[in-house]
Amino acid sequence: MVGTVQGAMMELKRHPLEGSLNRPGIGEMFSGWGYTTVIVEKRKGLTEDYWPSYAVAGGVGTILGWAWLLLLGSRANQMMKVSVHILTAYLAIISVLCFWGKQFFWGIAFAIGSSLQFLYVISVIDRLPFTMLVLRKAVKLIWSLPEVMRVAYAFMVVMLLWMVIWSFGASGVVASSFGDGGRWWLLAVLSVSLFWTGAVLCNIVHVIVSGMVFLVLIHGGREAASMPPKPLTKSLRYAVTTSFGSICYGSLFTAAIRMLRWEIRGFRSKIGNNECLLCCVDFLFQLVETLVRFFNKYAYVQIAVSGKSFNRSARDAWELFQSTGVEALVAYDCSGAVLLMGTVLGGLITGTCAGIWTWLKIHDRVLMVGSTSMLMGMILVGVAMVVVESAVTSLYICYAEDPLLINRWDTDFFNQMSEVLHQRLQHRSARAREVLTEIHNQLGSQRRESISV
Repeated sequence: MVGTVQGAMMELKRHPLEGSLNRPGIGEMFSGWGYTTVIVEKRKGLTEDYWPSYAVAGGVGTILGWAWLLLLGSRANQMMKVSVHILTAYLAIISVLCFWGKQFFWGIAFAIGSSLQFLYVISVIDRLPFTMLVLRKAVKLIWSLPEVMRVAYAFMVVMLLWMVIWSFGASGVVASSFGDGGRWWLLAVLSVSLFWTGAVLCNIVHVIVSGMVFLVLIHGGREAASMPPKPLTKSLRYAVTTSFGSICYGSLFTAAIRMLRWEIRGFRSKIGNNECLLCCVDFLFQLVETLVRFFNKYAYVQIAVSGKSFNRSARDAWELFQSTGVEALVAYDCSGAVLLMGTVLGGLITGTCAGIWTWLKIHDRVLMVGSTSMLMGMILVGVAMVVVESAVTSLYICYAEDPLLINRWDTDFFNQMSEVLHQRLQHRSARAREVLTEIHNQLGSQRRESISV
């Protein structure tokens, strides 16, 4: 045996070239079935395979945003009602589809989202008539400013161009050879970058539109002689230069704090007499209210008008609301939540379309592509929604600064706002008297017990 091995080695030394020619070549190794199988197992797709899915997401999101803007003048009220009532059913349907596809985590997540959406709508159902009134008037104001609509279209194109670049990175992550955990973490980082960029662009539009609306209301009309020349150009230049730092800073926190505030307000109104739970929710409510004082969407109007820093603008706006009592009206209004529902619905439709396209090509990447495409759709539709939201915030700021500005613009709307404000202030004073009475009764009972002991 040993002799045989030694003989073979000596034979190989005598004929090295012959031995190398008998071994498989480099080309044969790369074309071999076993080697190719290993590569296919590690890399299940190319980056180019996922670009069409993200192209579908960008196209659908852009079409939805443009359609929403085009239908503002004629069908805005119906679209807002559809956003409120359809979102719950849509979330429930996606949850069922996730369970059917054995994606139990996402199925539970969408089921919880559908339940929270239903509970929130039930808790604010009495506020929706006033909310729809404010939204209709904001749409009327925006529709009278065609240059504002052109700004929204332009920034939607800018956002779409950024998403083209972003989708290359997302496609590379989805097609990479990392494990599922690594891919999800990288997609989370990319999603945060996309969300922040989208929030910055939306808030730039917010500042531009708020400045335009405020000027129109202050000067009594778009064609007024006292109106400064080229207000749109000045607002745009101001937003992307002087106020850009404040916009980037505020974009980090305002959206998350607003969502948390809406949910706590809705839950707080339906607790009942559970004192322990009410105490915990009140603590969270006061904490969120403190954060709102420093991070709120009304700061962007102050930034557009006076050029203050973000935190100072937020504090000044909130103090203005509290000193005039308009904060009670702002808390009663749900226009921001209704617009957010429309944004989420647009994102879900976008994610569904991109997910179906991906499912036809590559089954095991549907959730990754669908979830990131949903975020893309939300941001694109959100650029359209922020136009109306900016008009709403400007209306409240003008009403707090000088109610006669609203009276001069629309007398009926001014009377309706004043009536609702009067009702909310009476409700708050009655609620305060009830709380003081309860505290007085509790203190009296404790004193009687201590005396009897």
